[in-house]
Amino acid sequence: MRIFLVSCILSLMFFSCNKKSADEKKIEALPVQIKIDRFDQVFFESSPKDLHTIKKRYPFFFPEGIPDSVWVNKINNPLWRELFAEVQKKYKKSETIEAELEKVFKHIKFHFPKTKSPKVYTVIAEMDYDNKVIYADSLVIISLEMYLGKDHKFYEFPAYIRQNFEQRQMMPDLVASFGKSKIITEKDNTLLSQMIYHGKLLYLKDLLLSGYTDDEKMGYTPKEISWCEENESYIWRYFLENKLLYNNELKLNSRFIAPAPFSKFYLEIDNESPGQVGAWIGWQIVRSFVKNNDVSVAKLLELNAKELFKKSKYKPKK
Repeated sequence: MRIFLVSCILSLMFFSCNKKSADEKKIEALPVQIKIDRFDQVFFESSPKDLHTIKKRYPFFFPEGIPDSVWVNKINNPLWRELFAEVQKKYKKSETIEAELEKVFKHIKFHFPKTKSPKVYTVIAEMDYDNKVIYADSLVIISLEMYLGKDHKFYEFPAYIRQNFEQRQMMPDLVASFGKSKIITEKDNTLLSQMIYHGKLLYLKDLLLSGYTDDEKMGYTPKEISWCEENESYIWRYFLENKLLYNNELKLNSRFIAPAPFSKFYLEIDNESPGQVGAWIGWQIVRSFVKNNDVSVAKLLELNAKELFKKSKYKPKK
């Protein structure tokens, strides 16, 4: 009997791997080509007399009502020019980014066939770390100044934010922005709803990113992902014992969902924990749902948190 069960398990694993391999071959064959339009280079390598031509070519980067003097000052400003020089050191050529974008959008095209290949622009913006990559329908904007490396001299941010200012985080940021256009935010705003929402975003990274580790998808260090894996049952027990799943207190977002230096259990373990442990648990719930239910990606993204949680049969690893 035992030999029979082992054989069944091995057969299922083999079938799963074969299916994944077949899907990857289909994805690789999709005709997706991405060419980056380097607005950052066009802008900072131009002189003020070229401004009218640039505005005509890129009208969406020049809001109405802002005088030309603002843009001229930006072109000539020594600090902006120093920042552009630093970006050029790392990203003078963009072939590597284009190749990564093509991989991601092949996966997107496979799982979301109606999605158009986007026009991609690189910019140097205002160091807005909440919007490092913006996906908007058929447009992608990448702020290159946010990917110079976590220890770059220009960054005056807390370590838990800076750790994701690496080139390797560019594609996870893209998928997160893409996912926000596909997932509806629920109105009840309970901790469970927030967990499942972010769990869906992270599950899209499982689908759309090839060759990325869980810590990279999460924006964690390897040590932080290990902490979550080792303490999964404890985190879950804490949520249940304190009746937090269906609680909609606003502070639960900052305690367990939003980026933070640590999660706030109000216990001694706080300083050992990473932020966003609620989002990580939500990810495990969504993964459990996918394992136990045969549904399309579209259906998964539509399901409300309560139904998804009920059907997930989630149990934390001991």
